[in-house]
Amino acid sequence: MSRGLLIGHAGDLAARTGCTVLLGPFRAACELRGHAMGTRQFDALSPFHVVDRVDALLLTGGSAFGLHAAEGVVQWLAERGRGFDTRVARVPIVPGAVIYDLGVGRSDVRPDPAMGRAACDAAVADNPAEGRVGAGMGATVGKLLGPERAMHGGLGRFRARSGSDEVLALAVVNAVGDVRDGGGRIIAGARNADGTFADAARVVREASEPLAFAAPPAPGTSTTLAVVATDAPLDRVALHALARMAGAALAHRITPVFTPFDGDIVIALSTAPAAREATPADLLRIGTTATWALENAIERAVLDSHMESS
Repeated sequence: MSRGLLIGHAGDLAARTGCTVLLGPFRAACELRGHAMGTRQFDALSPFHVVDRVDALLLTGGSAFGLHAAEGVVQWLAERGRGFDTRVARVPIVPGAVIYDLGVGRSDVRPDPAMGRAACDAAVADNPAEGRVGAGMGATVGKLLGPERAMHGGLGRFRARSGSDEVLALAVVNAVGDVRDGGGRIIAGARNADGTFADAARVVREASEPLAFAAPPAPGTSTTLAVVATDAPLDRVALHALARMAGAALAHRITPVFTPFDGDIVIALSTAPAAREATPADLLRIGTTATWALENAIERAVLDSHMESS
């Protein structure tokens, strides 16, 4: 998008894990929707934090182990003199969030500082790759009936424009639930033995007590990480409101969502160099656009992954 946002991926195809870096600087805020988030330095995304900008954002596989990749991003930024000025030194601010992909490829290979640096080196401004790349490399969806009946997830992105403002949505979809298209049809999710979609939300609704799932996932092993980026000059309070609005996209396209198994997070960021107070009408317009863009990014995350495997 305009004003210098760069996105880079790195990963280990054999181990089925990777990371994605968004290079700033930018203002950012977040909405924590899930129950089992794995994060690093997310306090810097609070509107009350003394640091008014972050230098990069890390999305990574490897569960909490993968947060180690942030050290490589920090080193890469420090070598270029980027970071929060403490007068003694510039300290790069790099919040990070993880998905759990340890059971997909090799659980003993996780994103590390070298992979974080590689993602920075690979960062581009236009048309970064989608599908099973970066943090989406080991993502899966539809896990309610066990891993053998799940499907590939992935990483998707979608651009939209609202007046003079641009919005870029990015989603790493690693959900326990199914993914639906704009018409409500399941396009990726838990499958029956004959390969048809089981409809996870229906299975949950109609299950007896206790839920008689074949192999229910462990709590905390699913997550959708979502980012909505805009060049609109929003401050961090407005960005938090934007993240809350955009979170509706997950409920529109993933069923069930925000479950005890998921650690869903929505991050909103602005690349504009200065902020101004947003009117309610501004937030309504940009938030509605961001929600629609994020819905499309979620859909593209699984469609691109399935095209790659066909």
